[in-house]
Amino acid sequence: MACVWGAQVLIYVFDIESRELAKDMEYYASCLQAVKQNSKSAKVFCLVHKMDLIPEEQREEVFKQRQLELTQLAQPLGLQVSCFKTSIWDETLYRAWSQIVHSLVPNTRVLEEHLSLFNDICGADEVVIFESTTFLVIAHCEEKRRDIHSDAHRFEKISNIIKQFKLSCRKVNAKFHGMMVQNSIFTAFFSPF
Repeated sequence: MACVWGAQVLIYVFDIESRELAKDMEYYASCLQAVKQNSKSAKVFCLVHKMDLIPEEQREEVFKQRQLELTQLAQPLGLQVSCFKTSIWDETLYRAWSQIVHSLVPNTRVLEEHLSLFNDICGADEVVIFESTTFLVIAHCEEKRRDIHSDAHRFEKISNIIKQFKLSCRKVNAKFHGMMVQNSIFTAFFSPF
């Protein structure tokens, strides 16, 4: 019986301020070689981190250049790379991890189809499934007729609020079973799935 070793994912983090870019690229290339040899079906994600340290007007250009370099190293090996620009000071890190987790969940299309049916049955504007510990978004759907939501960072905000609330519950030895928040313009339900 043969033993099979491998990885499902490679997540490589690049510090945009690194003074050893050539060495970083060399390590990255060796990791890609290992993935190609041992885990041909692994997904490769690169986080180009600390983008907040780049002047705002240069961020997109710097990111695109780095993304091009990273994908060019992977192309000869037949590997697809997804790159994200990230920072701990804004929503980009949360969004990147949510997209990574989302891509790793099997049958997300089926899950989203069921969410859409649930959304229609409930008459909700939006239904979201968060991972229970990290509160990263796994899947969501919005009412089809609805305009684009006015707050693009709502998932990160909800995640932070719920994590803080759960932490407060733990401090007083209470269990979080769910909650409802309601005001004059909306009602939100949070419940374990």
